[in-house]
Amino acid sequence: MSLSPLQGEITKITAFAFKNWIMTRRNIFTFFEIIFWPVVGFLSVGLLAEFTQLQPEMRAFILLGVIAMGAVQVCQLDVCYALLYDVWSKAVKHGFIAPVGIMHMLLGSLLMGIMRGTAVFLMLMAASYFLFDFNFMVPGATATFLFAFGLFLNGAMVGMLVCILVLVFGNRAEVAAWSLVSLMLLVCGIYYPISILPRWIMFTAELIPLTYFLEYFRQFYGFETTFHHPLARGYLMVFGYLFLEVLLLKAARGRAKRKGTLLKLSE
Repeated sequence: MSLSPLQGEITKITAFAFKNWIMTRRNIFTFFEIIFWPVVGFLSVGLLAEFTQLQPEMRAFILLGVIAMGAVQVCQLDVCYALLYDVWSKAVKHGFIAPVGIMHMLLGSLLMGIMRGTAVFLMLMAASYFLFDFNFMVPGATATFLFAFGLFLNGAMVGMLVCILVLVFGNRAEVAAWSLVSLMLLVCGIYYPISILPRWIMFTAELIPLTYFLEYFRQFYGFETTFHHPLARGYLMVFGYLFLEVLLLKAARGRAKRKGTLLKLSE
């Protein structure tokens, strides 16, 4: 029985999500990405805050940042894994020969990324409450959902950038899957307000949507926002970047075909 066009699109999207799920289930080391490293990072920062006896508002500032970074990092890995798994298995050309498009790959991998990111997000929320007496739900369910979804879109943005770099520069760009989030940590105000940064670095922070999502959520804990309407700015910026990255990814795929990069990344 033939599928309707909508069913066909959904099948193609879920196929990529299922692929990431299979690879995750078969690789024990993904345990460290989902649970071990986010929890270790969270506990180390949380215990440091306890040791230094930070005021409740300062502790909230830091814990919000580390929870956000854990969710972004896990989600972006799933998006870039959509291509990296093929790179590591030398099967890139097979993935692009299949009758699927860039959007199927991105949406399917993002779906899995949201599932894993949500698991990390909820786990760290619970840990912050039971271990450090920090209530993450003060802003309410709607604000928390908007914040979390914005984090996942930021993860998708970083993951897509990694895919573009891999198609342009080959295996040399794999390190970006782990280094780009660390660079965001420095400039987006994860552990400190961006107002303390030098002006040129602060300008860089203003170009990253994560900065605005953090500002939006922290205002519910008594922190003044540096920017007007940070949530709207964050969403407009992240959707704009995602649209641009889809175009760049298609262009990078075309360039990789012309330059023979797809064959070099395959057997």
